[in-house]
Formats: sequence, C-alpha cells, structure tokens
Amino acid sequence: MNYKQIVQNVLLIESQELKHKANTLSNEIDQAINLIINIKGKLIITGVGKSGLVGAKIAATLASTGTSSFFIHPTEAMHGDLGMIGQGDGVLAISYSGESEELVSMLPHIKRFDIPLIAMAKDKNSTLGKYADVFLDISVQKEACPLNSAPTSSTTLTMALGDALAVCLMKKRDFKKEDFASFHPGGTLGKQLFIKVKDIMRKSNLPIINHKQSLRSAILSMSEGKLGNVLITDDDNKLVGVLSDGDLRRALLDKKFSLENLALKYASKNPKTLHDDNILASDALNLIEKHKIQILVITNNQKVKGVLHIHDLIEAGIK
Repeated sequence: MNYKQIVQNVLLIESQELKHKANTLSNEIDQAINLIINIKGKLIITGVGKSGLVGAKIAATLASTGTSSFFIHPTEAMHGDLGMIGQGDGVLAISYSGESEELVSMLPHIKRFDIPLIAMAKDKNSTLGKYADVFLDISVQKEACPLNSAPTSSTTLTMALGDALAVCLMKKRDFKKEDFASFHPGGTLGKQLFIKVKDIMRKSNLPIINHKQSLRSAILSMSEGKLGNVLITDDDNKLVGVLSDGDLRRALLDKKFSLENLALKYASKNPKTLHDDNILASDALNLIEKHKIQILVITNNQKVKGVLHIHDLIEAGIK
C-alpha cells in the first residue's frame, strides 16, 4: 500500500476544498465580523463532537488574538452553563449537519435571551441555519475520508474559517504584536517584549576583585563566581576591567607570565557595560551577539550593579 500517495490525496482534497471556499465565499463573512465587533461581551463558541473540538480551538485562537471568547459544550449548557451566556454576548454555533440534537435543543434558549447567533453549518435551511442571524456555509464537495463520511475536509475548512475570522478581527482591531505578547507572557514573543535586564541580571555573589589583586586571586574568584569572568574595580569600587577565561588563556602565552602579576595587566580595560537595566533583555542579547561577548556588566556611575551573562538570557528563553 502506497501511504505516501494516500497522504498526498488527503492533502490535495482538503486544499481543494479550501480553495473552492475561498473562491465562493459569501458576503455574510462581513456580517459575522461586524456582529462580533459590536457585541459588548464575549463570543461563546459551542458545538458537539468533532465540531466541538474545532470550536474549542477557534475559541482559543480568538481569545489569544484580542476577541474575548470561550467554549461551552451544548450538553453542559443545558445543565446550568447557559448562565455563562449573558446580555451583550454573542454565540457562534458549529454543526456540519445543522441538526445536532444537543446543539439544537439549546437554540431556543439562546434566542429567548435575545443573544445574536452566528451559525456554521452546511445547510442554511437546517434547524441551526434557520435560528441564525448570520449563516456561514462550511459545506464541502468531498470529505478526504475514503467513505466520504468521517469529518475531514469539513473540519479542516471549519478550522480555517475560524482562523480567518480571527485574522479579520485582528485587522479590524489593529491588533499588534505587543498586544499578542500581552496574552502570551510565557511565550517567546512575550519574553522578548516584556522581560527586562533587571528581571534576570545577577546581583549577588559577583566575582569582583580589587585592581591591586593578583592573577592568582582572580582565578580563585573566577572559579567561585561561575561566570567565566572576573570584574576588577578600583579603590572607589568603580569598574576598571574585566578578566575573561579567554584573557586568562592568552595570558598563559606571555613569556613574563606569573600568577603574582596583577590581574588587571591581562584584563580588558574597556569592557562592554550597560547603564540602563530597564532595557529589554532581548535588546541586551543583541548587544552581546553584536560584540561577541559573554557578559554585559550593568553599572551605575561606573559602579557594578549587576551582570548579565548570555547563559542567563538563554535560560530565560530570550532568543
């Protein structure tokens, strides 16, 4: 059996259904967008079976892109969860046949509360279609299932149409990446836009030595500090140099090398520093990568305030 050919056929059938719908889309999509934009409350998604699973995904996508939304199962709605739908809310109901018993049973109660209803179904003359204020056609010519029975093309189309609604609403609301990040503070984008240097820089137990101390002392401090670097300060506690493990290796090649020499002799005298710990950690990472260094020393009036190591950024998920 050629499974690759089967997979190709499934993908082609579903993509053709998406293309067909894109070319035959009705103007009711505009009505759906305007209805959702004008509701003052939440958009509640409901559906049974595969439609319910797709509906839950649509609700999650809408909620993360600026449209307050959640999913309710019709059976739970009929046993108390209808109380979660209130004045100012709207409902998006999904049923390919438009006749799902559990869903149909809750429709009179939705209309009783005068809640605007968007329907996704294959037939506008179905029970769901007749109750709807706005009808979105999700009919397909062919399911990808060889029996033409299992929801395949139809669920793909429904999910894609839900994505399209979300994108339209994002455009309508001028939803920006900063807005998206605010709903995803734990995601990569959220971390890039919200985590600041002060949130992750190291402030205590820093490997700092006086400029009069020897290389031997610097090595001990480097080992204890676990930063691969030693910060060197003057008598006024102002930063005057940074000794890296790379500097140490180069020092070993010096014919006059001695552990008793001053550590400052081998240190970088103009280390990269940062004076504002309120800048984004992602911007600090750009500086580290630009200058090909491991650490940024955060200073205040040349005095060490903290250290930001590239490993700290990686562990925090800053990319």
